[in-house]
Amino acid sequence: MANRSLMLKLLSAFLIFGAWEIAGRIPVSYAFPPFSEAMIALGKLALNGALWVAYAETLKPLIVGVAISTVFGIGLGVWIGLSKFFDWLVSPIFIVMQSAPLAALIPLLVMAYGIGLTSKVFVVCIMAMPVIVLNTAGAVRHTPENIKAMCKSFMGTRRDMLLKIIIPAASPLIFSGLRLGVSAGFIGAILSELKITPTGVGDIITFSRSIADYPSMYAAIFSIIVLAVLFLNLLERTEKQLFKGNDRGYVSD
Repeated sequence: MANRSLMLKLLSAFLIFGAWEIAGRIPVSYAFPPFSEAMIALGKLALNGALWVAYAETLKPLIVGVAISTVFGIGLGVWIGLSKFFDWLVSPIFIVMQSAPLAALIPLLVMAYGIGLTSKVFVVCIMAMPVIVLNTAGAVRHTPENIKAMCKSFMGTRRDMLLKIIIPAASPLIFSGLRLGVSAGFIGAILSELKITPTGVGDIITFSRSIADYPSMYAAIFSIIVLAVLFLNLLERTEKQLFKGNDRGYVSD
């Protein structure tokens, strides 16, 4: 199964990058370079150090924002799942956050917090936290009633039920929400660099586009996609190790 999964991934990558190369050679557009030229540009960015300097800036709001979203998102999600009143009071906020057009909110964040790290962290949190909160709340809310009843029959306290029954039962779905939240966080980090102030990978994308250096622009976009895929794959593997007893399907299987 593992070899089959790897072969399918390699075949998929070959088809996508092959189609990219062909489309760039035709060309579909002057602004769409072949895959080979984008990879040459990526190598140059890596060798001259520009890529690593850019990621040092991009990862700051991403790491801080995802960490805040994880801690507060899981905490709020558990509280929402346990309390109907808190669910009624707070859930609509995160539903609105999830559905609101983020680009329209960015000017408000800039007015309130400037163009520094704080605004970018807020953008990452706005993208990542609603997914984590709502997934966690749903997982806690739908904990099977029979195992809750079992805990009560053994004279378990509310703390026992929370720590030994509800959270372990909800953990797989909480972790799935965390993966989706991290994915949204990557989008938020790049969006903040494009819309607030051009720094990091966003600066490479913006500058390369302004001077029509399209191979470098696509190289930067490709690099952030690869980083996101690798990180999400790491989370997926970690989840599989933690929850071996839960046989759930993955897209990569």
